[in-house]
Amino acid sequence: MTTAQWVTRDFQAGDLPLANGGVLKDARLHYHQIGKLNAPKDNLILLPTYYGGAAAGNHPWVGTEKIGGNLLDPNRYCIVIPSLLGAGESSSPSNTQGDQAGADFPAISLYDNVLLQKRLVDEVFGETHLALVMGWSMGGMQALQWGSLFPERVSAVLATCCTARCYPHNRVFLEGVKAALNCDPAFQDGRYQTPPVRGLKAFARVYAGWAYSQAFFRDELWRELGFNSIDELLAFWEQDHLNQDANDLLTVLATWQGGNISDNPVFHGDYAAALSAITVPTRVMPCATDLYFTAEDAAFDAGRMPGAELQVLESPWGHIAGGAGRDALSHAQILNAAASLLSHGGQ
Repeated sequence: MTTAQWVTRDFQAGDLPLANGGVLKDARLHYHQIGKLNAPKDNLILLPTYYGGAAAGNHPWVGTEKIGGNLLDPNRYCIVIPSLLGAGESSSPSNTQGDQAGADFPAISLYDNVLLQKRLVDEVFGETHLALVMGWSMGGMQALQWGSLFPERVSAVLATCCTARCYPHNRVFLEGVKAALNCDPAFQDGRYQTPPVRGLKAFARVYAGWAYSQAFFRDELWRELGFNSIDELLAFWEQDHLNQDANDLLTVLATWQGGNISDNPVFHGDYAAALSAITVPTRVMPCATDLYFTAEDAAFDAGRMPGAELQVLESPWGHIAGGAGRDALSHAQILNAAASLLSHGGQ
C-alpha cells in the first residue's frame, strides 16, 4: 500500500486571457495531487481529464498494486490531475458568478486549458520537466497539445482513444447529442432556472449508443458492468447526466468540437507542422471499435508525429476502452505502455 494520499487544490490564476481574444475572469484550475516532487524535479506526471469526467475519474491509473498492469506509483511519481475548464470543478458555467455565469461563460479552447496547466506547473512546481503527460479522449487531446507546444518540457506522451483534432464525423456525432439537449424547451438557450431533465436524459441516451461498440451490445458485455439489461445501462447514463450541469456539458463539448492542436498562435492552423512538432516518445492508442475517435484517424495523426508509435486496442468496448479502469485488458495495456514510456525516459 502507498502512504501517499490524494489532496485537492485550486490554482487561482486571476483574469485569464483566452486564445479567442476574450478573458475568463478570476480563473480557477482545480486539481488533484498525489506523491511528491523529487529534487531534480523530473518525476511529475500530468493526467488531464476527459469529457464529462471529474478528476477522480483518473484515479484508477494510480496506485502500487500491479495486478493486471503497471500502475503509476505515487511513491515514485508526483501525479497531478488538472480538471478541464468548464467541466464543473475548475471555473465553469455552473460555479461562476456575475456576468460570466451560466450561458454567458466564455468559449474555451484546448490551447487555453493547456496554457493554464503550464502556468500551474511553472508557478506551483517550478521549472519542472514532466516525465509523462497521459490522457484519455479529451485528456489525450490535451496530452498531444502538450507534446506539440512544449516538447522541451515533456519526456513522453500517451494518448488513448483520441485524435489531435476533432475530425468531421466526430463533430457531427457531437451535433447530435447537443441537439438532443437543446431541443428540451426547459433548456431556454442555457438560461434555465431548473435543470432541463428531458434534455439531459436524451443527451445521455444518444451518447450511450456511441460510447460503446456494436459488439459490446451484441455480446451483452454490459453484464460485466453489473447491469441486467440495456435499459439498466441507459438508466445509469441518464442519472449520471442528471448529476451534471447542461451548460457545463455544452461548454466542454464546444471545446471538443473546436479541438485542434494547430489552432493557436504557435502553429496558425498548420496541422502538419503541429503534428511534426511532437518529437518526444509518444504512444497513440486508439480502440479498433471506437465509433468517433476512430483508429483510422488516429493512425493518420500518429504517422505524422516523428516520436509516435501506434498501438491499437483490440477491444469490443469502443471508446470506453481507453478510460482508466474501464475495460480490464485495455487498462493493463495502457498502463504497460505508460511504464514503457517512463522507462524510456529514464524514470
